Amino acid sequence: MTAAGAVLTEPDVAAFRSAMGRFPTGVALLTQGSADDTIVMTLNSLTSVSLAPLLLLISVKADGRMRPRISRAGSFAVNVLTERQRDLAQEFCRPDRSEGQAAMLRLAAVEGVTGNAVIPAAETYFECVLDAEHTAGDHTLLIGRVVALSDGTAGPDPLVFHQGRFGRLPVPRPEAA
Repeated sequence: MTAAGAVLTEPDVAAFRSAMGRFPTGVALLTQGSADDTIVMTLNSLTSVSLAPLLLLISVKADGRMRPRISRAGSFAVNVLTERQRDLAQEFCRPDRSEGQAAMLRLAAVEGVTGNAVIPAAETYFECVLDAEHTAGDHTLLIGRVVALSDGTAGPDPLVFHQGRFGRLPVPRPEAA
Protein backbone atom coordinates (compact mmCIF):
# COMPACT_ATOMS: atom_id res chain seq x y z
CA MET A 1 0.00 0.00 0.00
CA THR A 2 1.27 3.52 -0.79
CA ALA A 3 0.41 6.89 0.66
CA ALA A 4 -1.95 9.12 -1.30
CA GLY A 5 -0.02 11.21 -3.80
CA ALA A 6 3.08 8.98 -3.62
CA VAL A 7 5.24 8.89 -6.73
CA LEU A 8 6.37 5.39 -7.60
CA THR A 9 8.59 6.25 -10.56
CA GLU A 10 12.07 7.81 -10.65
CA PRO A 11 11.61 11.53 -9.94
CA ASP A 12 12.91 14.00 -12.51
CA VAL A 13 14.48 17.42 -11.90
CA ALA A 14 11.16 19.29 -12.19
CA ALA A 15 9.43 16.99 -9.68
CA PHE A 16 12.38 17.26 -7.29
CA ARG A 17 12.43 21.07 -7.51
CA SER A 18 8.68 21.21 -6.95
CA ALA A 19 8.88 18.93 -3.91
CA MET A 20 11.82 20.88 -2.42
CA GLY A 21 9.88 24.11 -2.99
CA ARG A 22 7.43 22.89 -0.37
CA PHE A 23 10.14 23.25 2.27
CA PRO A 24 10.20 26.88 3.43
CA THR A 25 13.66 28.38 3.87
CA GLY A 26 15.17 31.59 5.04
CA VAL A 27 16.97 33.83 2.56
CA ALA A 28 20.50 35.12 2.99
CA LEU A 29 23.26 36.85 1.08
CA LEU A 30 26.60 35.05 0.93
CA THR A 31 29.54 37.43 0.74
CA GLN A 32 33.22 36.98 0.14
CA GLY A 33 35.69 39.85 0.28
CA SER A 34 35.00 43.52 0.92
CA ALA A 35 35.58 46.93 -0.65
CA ASP A 36 36.70 46.59 -4.30
CA ASP A 37 36.96 42.80 -3.89
CA THR A 38 33.35 42.08 -2.80
CA ILE A 39 31.24 39.37 -4.42
CA VAL A 40 27.72 38.52 -3.28
CA MET A 41 25.08 35.92 -4.08
CA THR A 42 21.61 35.08 -2.82
CA LEU A 43 21.55 31.89 -0.77
CA ASN A 44 18.82 29.77 0.78
CA SER A 45 20.83 26.69 1.67
CA LEU A 46 21.98 27.37 5.22
CA THR A 47 22.09 24.69 7.89
CA SER A 48 23.35 24.59 11.44
CA VAL A 49 25.75 21.64 11.73
CA SER A 50 27.35 21.68 15.18
CA LEU A 51 27.42 23.59 18.45
CA ALA A 52 30.84 22.30 19.51
CA PRO A 53 32.54 23.68 17.51
CA LEU A 54 30.08 26.18 16.00
CA LEU A 55 29.68 25.01 12.39
CA LEU A 56 27.27 25.86 9.61
CA LEU A 57 26.86 24.49 6.09
CA ILE A 58 26.09 26.26 2.83
CA SER A 59 25.78 24.84 -0.67
CA VAL A 60 27.06 26.65 -3.78
CA LYS A 61 27.39 25.67 -7.44
CA ALA A 62 30.68 23.85 -7.91
CA ASP A 63 31.42 25.73 -11.14
CA GLY A 64 30.11 29.11 -9.98
CA ARG A 65 32.08 32.27 -9.15
CA MET A 66 31.74 31.97 -5.39
CA ARG A 67 33.24 28.55 -4.63
CA PRO A 68 36.79 29.19 -5.90
CA ARG A 69 36.88 32.58 -4.15
CA ILE A 70 35.91 31.04 -0.82
CA SER A 71 38.36 28.18 -1.31
CA ARG A 72 41.23 30.60 -1.95
CA ALA A 73 40.36 33.08 0.78
CA GLY A 74 39.32 30.52 3.38
CA SER A 75 36.43 32.60 4.71
CA PHE A 76 32.93 33.91 3.98
CA ALA A 77 29.97 35.64 5.62
CA VAL A 78 26.27 34.76 5.58
CA ASN A 79 23.82 37.66 6.04
CA VAL A 80 20.28 36.52 6.91
CA LEU A 81 17.84 38.93 5.26
CA THR A 82 14.76 40.63 6.67
CA GLU A 83 11.48 40.93 4.81
CA ARG A 84 12.35 44.57 4.09
CA GLN A 85 15.47 43.38 2.20
CA ARG A 86 13.56 41.32 -0.39
CA ASP A 87 14.84 43.57 -3.19
CA LEU A 88 18.43 42.65 -2.27
CA ALA A 89 17.61 38.93 -2.49
CA GLN A 90 16.14 39.45 -5.95
CA GLU A 91 19.00 41.66 -7.13
CA PHE A 92 21.85 39.41 -5.99
CA CYS A 93 20.47 36.24 -7.56
CA ARG A 94 20.93 37.68 -11.07
CA PRO A 95 24.05 36.91 -13.14
CA ASP A 96 24.65 40.65 -13.71
CA ARG A 97 24.63 41.51 -9.98
CA SER A 98 26.90 44.26 -8.74
CA GLU A 99 30.32 43.55 -7.24
CA GLY A 100 33.05 45.51 -5.46
CA GLN A 101 32.33 48.95 -3.99
CA ALA A 102 28.98 49.12 -5.83
CA ALA A 103 27.83 46.00 -3.96
CA MET A 104 29.13 47.33 -0.63
CA LEU A 105 27.19 50.58 -1.12
CA ARG A 106 24.03 48.80 -2.29
CA LEU A 107 24.10 46.54 0.78
CA ALA A 108 25.14 49.30 3.20
CA ALA A 109 27.76 46.72 4.20
CA VAL A 110 30.85 47.06 6.31
CA GLU A 111 33.95 44.91 6.53
CA GLY A 112 33.62 42.24 9.19
CA VAL A 113 36.33 40.68 11.34
CA THR A 114 37.03 38.02 8.67
CA GLY A 115 37.49 40.67 5.97
CA ASN A 116 34.15 39.84 4.36
CA ALA A 117 31.20 42.17 3.82
CA VAL A 118 28.53 42.05 6.52
CA ILE A 119 25.21 43.85 6.59
CA PRO A 120 24.53 45.50 9.97
CA ALA A 121 20.81 45.85 9.08
CA ALA A 122 20.44 42.09 8.39
CA GLU A 123 18.33 39.89 10.65
CA THR A 124 21.66 38.40 11.74
CA TYR A 125 24.97 37.52 10.14
CA PHE A 126 27.62 34.85 10.59
CA GLU A 127 31.30 35.26 9.79
CA CYS A 128 33.05 31.98 9.07
CA VAL A 129 36.41 30.50 8.29
CA LEU A 130 36.28 27.58 5.89
CA ASP A 131 36.51 24.30 7.78
CA ALA A 132 35.79 21.76 4.99
CA GLU A 133 34.56 21.36 1.42
CA HIS A 134 32.66 18.37 0.06
CA THR A 135 31.66 17.78 -3.56
CA ALA A 136 27.98 16.85 -3.86
CA GLY A 137 26.78 16.45 -7.44
CA ASP A 138 26.86 19.82 -9.21
CA HIS A 139 27.31 21.68 -5.91
CA THR A 140 29.99 22.00 -3.24
CA LEU A 141 29.07 21.87 0.42
CA LEU A 142 31.09 24.38 2.40
CA ILE A 143 31.36 23.93 6.15
CA GLY A 144 32.19 27.15 7.97
CA ARG A 145 33.43 27.55 11.53
CA VAL A 146 31.58 30.54 12.98
CA VAL A 147 34.07 33.02 14.42
CA ALA A 148 31.75 36.03 14.78
CA LEU A 149 28.04 36.77 14.57
CA SER A 150 25.69 39.67 15.05
CA ASP A 151 23.43 39.88 18.07
CA GLY A 152 20.28 40.16 15.97
CA THR A 153 18.93 43.19 17.80
CA ALA A 154 16.57 44.11 14.96
CA GLY A 155 13.05 42.80 15.53
CA PRO A 156 12.36 39.31 14.16
CA ASP A 157 11.29 39.78 10.56
CA PRO A 158 13.11 37.15 8.45
CA LEU A 159 12.56 36.87 4.71
CA VAL A 160 11.14 33.46 3.81
CA PHE A 161 11.10 31.59 0.47
CA HIS A 162 8.39 28.96 -0.17
CA GLN A 163 7.00 27.45 -3.38
CA GLY A 164 8.89 29.88 -5.60
CA ARG A 165 7.75 33.02 -3.75
CA PHE A 166 9.07 35.29 -1.04
CA GLY A 167 7.00 35.61 2.09
CA ARG A 168 7.18 36.46 5.74
CA LEU A 169 6.37 34.90 9.05
CA PRO A 170 3.30 36.14 10.90
CA VAL A 171 4.03 38.92 13.38
CA PRO A 172 4.04 37.41 16.87
CA ARG A 173 1.30 38.70 19.13
CA PRO A 174 2.37 40.16 22.46
CA GLU A 175 1.76 37.75 25.31
CA ALA A 176 -0.99 38.66 27.73
CA ALA A 177 0.23 39.81 31.14
